[in-house]
Amino acid sequence: MVNEMNNESENTEYKAEFVDDLCKEVVAFANTDGGTIFVGIDDSGKPVGLKDVDDTYTRITNSIRDGICPDVTMFVKYRLDEETKTIKISVQPGSAKPYYLKGKGLKTSGVFVRQGASKSPASQEQIRQMIKEADGDVFESMRSLEQTLHFEGAKKIFSENGVPFSLEKYTALALVKRGTDEFTNLAHIISDECPYTVKIAVFADEDNTAFTDSKEFSGSVFSQLEHSFSYLMLCNKTASTFKGIKRIDMRDYPEPALREALLNALVHRDYSYSGSIIINVNPQKTEFISLGGLLPGLSVDDITAGISQPRNRNLAEIFHRLKLIESYGTGIRKIFALYKNCRSKPAIEVTSHTFKLTLPNMNAGAASEEKAAGAEKTEKELSDQQKKIIDYLSNREAASEEEIQNLLGIKRTRAYLVTKGLADSGLIEIIGRGKDKVIRRAEQ
Repeated sequence: MVNEMNNESENTEYKAEFVDDLCKEVVAFANTDGGTIFVGIDDSGKPVGLKDVDDTYTRITNSIRDGICPDVTMFVKYRLDEETKTIKISVQPGSAKPYYLKGKGLKTSGVFVRQGASKSPASQEQIRQMIKEADGDVFESMRSLEQTLHFEGAKKIFSENGVPFSLEKYTALALVKRGTDEFTNLAHIISDECPYTVKIAVFADEDNTAFTDSKEFSGSVFSQLEHSFSYLMLCNKTASTFKGIKRIDMRDYPEPALREALLNALVHRDYSYSGSIIINVNPQKTEFISLGGLLPGLSVDDITAGISQPRNRNLAEIFHRLKLIESYGTGIRKIFALYKNCRSKPAIEVTSHTFKLTLPNMNAGAASEEKAAGAEKTEKELSDQQKKIIDYLSNREAASEEEIQNLLGIKRTRAYLVTKGLADSGLIEIIGRGKDKVIRRAEQ
């Protein structure tokens, strides 16, 4: 079968007898360029023979069949040499890489590649690249690096919505690769072991510098949705106004707007990035920042018009089955519709790797509108002398009391009364007293 003293190489491996790590060699060859393993030949290439070729052959075939995932047997051929009592195992490169030891999973301890004349554990990046090349570039459909998953959070919400969730449904839900029992990245996302989180920070100022509180929500994406939304509603304050004797209460944000913004971030983010969804809450607005810009061919105008191309189609389909979303593209349109009668509108900002949706605080906007309306009404009611002062101050930073007297041709007492009326209306500021008194236009 072989000549003595042949050296091991990238494509050749010798084993004097059957050993437990034989499967590692098969995995390494299947994950690389293929190769041949000779059992019954020592490291120098000399045939030493096997005591029982048939028994060893059975043990080898059973070991490879039961110990390696995905099924690699179609890429493995055997040849027994009764004369030398050796076994030749020919391994071709597999088409469902990465292959791994069933007992170890898709980890560096379970995935091997051939490097030179020996096997080596594959790096995490090598494993990801093999998955990408074999499964395609749709992240949610690729095999998950984590195969020990639990679904208590998913079972709860599926049960509450009357949607079946069982092993038999895993393939239909795209939680496992068709024809295998291997979990996909989608399964990892909805599992209790989901590695992604939602971080919510609350600030006391519009520039998000005065930090007051924060929360981070982990677990299944469904648990993150539930707990994040509950916390956002705690931050959603109520302002009260009176119309005659009737009290009118209004939340800072429409509840459906917060819900749709959170759903949009969870369903459409790019899960190939490991970062968290960031939500910033301040007195003026709430920002939802998720990883992943728009898909190629889409613009912000397309999104606001209701055109949608889901990045995570299977995840979106699950949310649709659970009646958490209505259909693709309706969420953003619904948010803008809720702000139809509000002067401040939602805003979308997109970079190549992020998507930010900003919701204005309706009560903060209403207060600003009321203040602006009041100022406009006050200006309409000004006397000619007061209007003259406002026009004069609009062209300079400040004026002295003497300048006002000269401007209007009036004495000090009358100047005091005219400027006091403007100060009471919030249109000017009077700083200092006596000769050092300075009058300037108030900041609106």
